[in-house]
Amino acid sequence: MVAVLVVSGLLWAGWSVVQTRTLPVAVGVTPAPATATPTVSATPTLLVVHVLGRVRTPGLVRVPEGARVADAIAAAGGLTEDADPGELNLAAVVPDGSQIIIGARGQPQGEVRSDGIASGVVPGGGTGSSASVVINLNTATLAQLDTLPGVGAVTAQRILDWRAKHGKFAKVEQLQEVEGIGPKSYADIAPHVRV
Repeated sequence: MVAVLVVSGLLWAGWSVVQTRTLPVAVGVTPAPATATPTVSATPTLLVVHVLGRVRTPGLVRVPEGARVADAIAAAGGLTEDADPGELNLAAVVPDGSQIIIGARGQPQGEVRSDGIASGVVPGGGTGSSASVVINLNTATLAQLDTLPGVGAVTAQRILDWRAKHGKFAKVEQLQEVEGIGPKSYADIAPHVRV
């Protein structure tokens, strides 16, 4: 009889194990604070730039934020055989909505145009430009001066150094006193500056 009770107990235990259900247990989860680490977008911001003139595929190109003039030219298929970017600053950062013009041999006129001075690129005053933004030589920053035709970071710093040494420019013609600005450079820069 003990054997019958043991067997019955084992059967009951086995049946109970088979019938056991798992019950979900609520676990306390603390919600992430509103100031959690922001997620990084896998897609970079693309800028739209209009490249025209002596490039293989003129028109609108898309370049990543922080791209240089050289990157926009490459996105437009590169320079044609008769292209001459002139004194265009190929290392300048390209703002969204800007226009890059590449000239030909004999007529370099490389230029970067933008809607405003705040973008760091000064629109050119060439043909077809109805409103040209002009930089004030006495208040311009290094970045603003760097966008002038034929002016790179070195010449822009020389302009600032001249201003620090001599005070404000009294007239635009004084630019010719800055080391590295000769008659040709001055002729390119003068229409884009004022005092």
